[in-house]
Order: sequence, then structure tokens, then C-alpha cells
Amino acid sequence: MIYQQIFDKLWADYSGQNRSALAVYNLFTSHGETVNNDHIAFRTFNHPKLGIDVLAVPFVKAGFIEMGTYHFEEKKLFAKHFHHPNFPESPRVFISELLVEKLSEETQSIIHDIYAKIDFEKVDANELYLSHNIWGKPSFETYNKLRTESEYAAWLYVYGYRANHFTVDVSSLKNFPTLESVNQLLKDSGFVLNSSGGEIKGTPEELLQQSSTMADIIEVDFIEGPQQVPACYYEFARRFPDANGNLYGGFIAKSADKIFESTNFYKQ
Repeated sequence: MIYQQIFDKLWADYSGQNRSALAVYNLFTSHGETVNNDHIAFRTFNHPKLGIDVLAVPFVKAGFIEMGTYHFEEKKLFAKHFHHPNFPESPRVFISELLVEKLSEETQSIIHDIYAKIDFEKVDANELYLSHNIWGKPSFETYNKLRTESEYAAWLYVYGYRANHFTVDVSSLKNFPTLESVNQLLKDSGFVLNSSGGEIKGTPEELLQQSSTMADIIEVDFIEGPQQVPACYYEFARRFPDANGNLYGGFIAKSADKIFESTNFYKQ
């Protein structure tokens, strides 16, 4: 399948950068589980040459279609998710974008300076999903300035275009069928969970429960020198059947809002 080649590239990039990704994956397989991926997620700016619909190009070409839209007023984000109608077992693709015009003038100015460093003639929509930082080596000072208003913007500035998380499909696990059992396994194994809004976001009544680790802290080469900052994280999603017996396929905005905070700056 064409889309599987894309996901394989993304997994190699994601697991190669974040040491806990393979550790979490191997933890489940060591317990006899087959790890299925519920969804992956990307971040971008709402620039006409970088927005959601541009980033989605390779997935749309592979047969994915838009399935839902989401608004995050407090974080000033908009998102869409995509899924392949002919392959329900395929992972979903969740792409969010920062609504730059809703930020302060100072932050907008910083982001416009970032745009100015991009050679847009070299931006290929077919390859953007794995092009990383296309504006050059980041500044730690700029990273911290962005963080004062948007942790999302700060993360995007440093890492650019890559999957910021993969997601274990808890609904398909045999030995850990609940988020409670998954989270306990992770904590017993030394992983730090995102507790914003509670370790478990969502309810069975909403048809979706989610939890996540906090992002790995890795060393990044900034203009000012190496610094330790959060990178990517692993998510866990349990979906429930609707009144017709079909597993819910969308996302809950208020839960996703808290999941975004898995990449917030913190010290180990």
C-alpha cells in the first residue's frame, strides 16, 4: 500500500529521534501485543504554502480524505483529520495549524521572520511532511520568546515538519484493554505521563479516551549552543463503539487540547 511507505518513513524518523518511542513499542511487544497505530499528528503554520491542505497532499494522493475539523480557541489552533475510506485499519492523520494572525504583534513578527528564511521555491508539498526544520538552525532565544505565548509555536520552530507523535491503538490490545492498565504499565516502567486535565482525557460516553507520555528531552543544536528541550511523545487511544456498533473515528477537541501539552517545556 502506498500510504504504508509514508508511515514507515515517519516511524523510522520518529523512533530514531526519540529513544522512548522504541522503548514503549518494545514494552508492549514484550507482553505479546501487536502494536497498531491509531493516528499520527503534524503541526504547521497557517501560511498558504505551509498550511494543513499543503501538508496533507501526499496523504490525499494516497487516498486519504478529510473526515473532521477541530477548533482550539485558547491555543489559537485549527485542525483537520484524514482517514482512508477503503482501509479502515489505516492510521488516521491529524494535522493542526497555528492561527498566526490571532497571536500578539511581537509573536507574529517573530514568525514572519521565520517565513523570511524559507526558500519557498524549494518547498515540495509531496515531501513537506518529513522535511524537518526548513528555516535553518533555531535560536534558543527565539524558542523561549515563542514559548511565552505558544508552546506549540516554539516546538514547531525547533522541529518543523515531522510526526510529533504516534498513537497506540488500545482498542486492539489483548492484555491491556483499558487506559488505566496501559497507564499503570507505563508508570511501572518509568515513563512520565501527561497529567494536564488528568492522566486520561475523555470518557467512554464521549467514545474516546486518550493519554500520552511527556515528550522526550533531547539535546538540540541551537545557534547559541546545545540545549535540552522536549521533542516528541507517544499517545494511547481507546475508542468505543457508537449506537450502531461502529468504533468512533473522530477526535474530541477538549481532550486533544490537553494532549498538545505533551511537548510543553519541562525539566526531568
